[in-house]
Amino acid sequence: MPAPDRDLLIGAAEEAGRIARRFWRKKPETWAKPGDAGPVTEADLAIDAMLKAELRAARPDYGWLSEETPDDPVRLAHDRCFIIDPIDGTRAFIEGDTSFAHALAVAERGRVIAGVVYLPEKDALYAATLDGQATLNGQVIRATNPGRTEGATVLTSAATMAPQNWKGAVPPVQRVFRASFAWRMCLVAEGRFDAALTLRPSWEWDIAAGDLIARQAGATVSDRPGAALVFNRPDPRADGVIAAGPRLWRDLRSQLADADTPLSGSGKSV
Repeated sequence: MPAPDRDLLIGAAEEAGRIARRFWRKKPETWAKPGDAGPVTEADLAIDAMLKAELRAARPDYGWLSEETPDDPVRLAHDRCFIIDPIDGTRAFIEGDTSFAHALAVAERGRVIAGVVYLPEKDALYAATLDGQATLNGQVIRATNPGRTEGATVLTSAATMAPQNWKGAVPPVQRVFRASFAWRMCLVAEGRFDAALTLRPSWEWDIAAGDLIARQAGATVSDRPGAALVFNRPDPRADGVIAAGPRLWRDLRSQLADADTPLSGSGKSV
């Protein structure tokens, strides 16, 4: 059922964009989440409520995992599960920046089978299915595949490029940052940047849709140790994310220092 799920997600993402516009640059009410988990706005909550109502009505046999809904382990009993970030890049949304996104995915037995990332203020809708190609506004997109790190454009934080994260010298890449990690993965899929990288624990709702879109565009996507990402897990976090064309992925992965600490922290991945 991947194609129908994709169409369902596209319609829901477009409605999320309409709701977001009602609040964007209008000083929405904002709260700080417990545990230094970042801000949440009334727009996040309104979009989450709409998505939960509409998507679960359409697919009542699917589980539900969303950043803005308290987690219910009953989702683990479902073969298919929605994985949702109502607004990825909430800080950007609060600041009136255009780089916030809505990230929607369906996972089946650990693999994402349909994914959509929509940036309403950029008129950019990325989509993919497991049995199809990745698209941007309906046009097929492809990731780059440079052979080495030198000069590669990498979407990541300054902290990721600290010397202790690398076996030798810090790779001579061009570092760029975007607020939404889902969008970073899509920018790799689109070929506008060569890689997206985070070494922090990464919530499934931030990465599920982007994982499928990047992979269907020809990128290799893994966690920090190099394993394929698995979704709808009891602890819905990945041990970092590396997304790049296969040759650059191998080069980046080979240069990363081995992680010596387990997953920790509850904040957003960066």
